[in-house]
Amino acid sequence: MSIKEWKGKGTVLLGVLGILLLGGGIPQAGALDRIQCMLDWFPNPDHVPLYVAQQKGFFKESGLDVDLIVPADPNDPLKLVAARKVQFAINYQPSVIMARAQGLPVVSIGALVQHPLSTILFLKESGFRSPSDLKGKRIGYSVAPLYEVLFEAVAEQAGLKRSDYTLFRVGFNLVPPLLSGQVDAVIGAFRNYEAIQIELEGKAVGLFPLEENGVPDFYELVLITHPQEIKSFPRRVQAFYRAVAQAIDFTLKNPEEAFESFLAVHPDLKDELNRRAFRATLPFFRGSPHQDPSRWERLQAFMLERGLIKKKIPLAEMVWMPSTSRP
Repeated sequence: MSIKEWKGKGTVLLGVLGILLLGGGIPQAGALDRIQCMLDWFPNPDHVPLYVAQQKGFFKESGLDVDLIVPADPNDPLKLVAARKVQFAINYQPSVIMARAQGLPVVSIGALVQHPLSTILFLKESGFRSPSDLKGKRIGYSVAPLYEVLFEAVAEQAGLKRSDYTLFRVGFNLVPPLLSGQVDAVIGAFRNYEAIQIELEGKAVGLFPLEENGVPDFYELVLITHPQEIKSFPRRVQAFYRAVAQAIDFTLKNPEEAFESFLAVHPDLKDELNRRAFRATLPFFRGSPHQDPSRWERLQAFMLERGLIKKKIPLAEMVWMPSTSRP
């Protein structure tokens, strides 16, 4: 299974507004306790703390019965939260900013993964030592325009002009074009998945982290809800946040037990790839679910400057903080 289909980053279905008009509404009776949280895509090691919260009883201790559901499409988390069809979901910080700029009512209430997992990936045998070595090279990517823009930012910091490299849209499965030599590097591959997948095939890989090469540090995954959920059910939002915080703390202190909680629900993922992916992801949970409003400001400014959004959104409309203070 390729997890490249996680990459719904930067796309929002046009039908969202229609869904909002058809009925968004009021939570059903009993929803204060029984709620749904939609994952960003198929279950994977990024989601271990959520399954810990479910399996270890942190949600129940906070008065919540949380059903973790899998979307049929990577656009579903944003559009179904915006339509109030689910109470919470997992999504990507750049996608949340784009959604708000397009008028979708979604708010981030916390971070799940603190830093970008997406990276520029290449085979070590290529000999690349810095992004400037990508001059004259072919770069594969999955999603436009997000990854085109991110690579352009990296290239500019490295002193490269747009004519110094060629971008190819190669689809979601980035590994075959890289291994076959169709491209020299790929952007959008996950350092905790494709990098390990290639290493398990016997090839050494190298990477250039986006956040160290011209792109503002951003949250790979955040927890989102509808603004009305915060207004109507503030205790539920606080309870959800608190349970996730407890689960992240447990995961960091008891990683093997945490991963076993995940495998108890998804035994089909008990393999070396997912074990190594979890170990690679673990440091990225540290600091979550706290989110720094200034990081939202910096990423939004970057996206506005680069043309990914057309207007600036007030921070208070995008970010909720678990205290009386608001950004």
